Amino acid sequence: MGFANLDKSYVGFTIAHCCTFALAIAVCGIYGSDIQYARETHKGVNSKWVFAVVVGALSALTCVIYAVPFIFAKGAFFMIFWDAILFILWISLFGVFGSMYIHEDANGDRDVERMKNTVWLDLTNALLWLIITVAIGIYWFKHRSAARTRWSGRMKV
Repeated sequence: MGFANLDKSYVGFTIAHCCTFALAIAVCGIYGSDIQYARETHKGVNSKWVFAVVVGALSALTCVIYAVPFIFAKGAFFMIFWDAILFILWISLFGVFGSMYIHEDANGDRDVERMKNTVWLDLTNALLWLIITVAIGIYWFKHRSAARTRWSGRMKV
């Protein structure tokens, strides 16, 4: 199976999932480094940071699974609901950290600046998952009854 035989929609969704994969890994790395620092200094791990890493890991794993063409072709209906759940998780993550850091004055503190920037990565991930969810819904709606007669294309088989 060559790249020329792939459907345009599959290529488009794969590109979108590659973007979300990269952003999810970046978020996991940023929040994970804070978790590691908290463990090294024996301060205890905050559950908000663990939630962020779990959401990022779920998103990254989802992107890897969706890279398999068979899953994309046969699981579009399931993908709508799972992607909507990921959108809800990302938007809640944005809400949690946005309320903590958006209005925070950094005053030259690099850690606060880093977290303020990470909040916008969370929002970007949420919006990408929303776009993907809507696009897969449209894809499924258009292709749900693909079995039609060859002669006129009007009758369902």
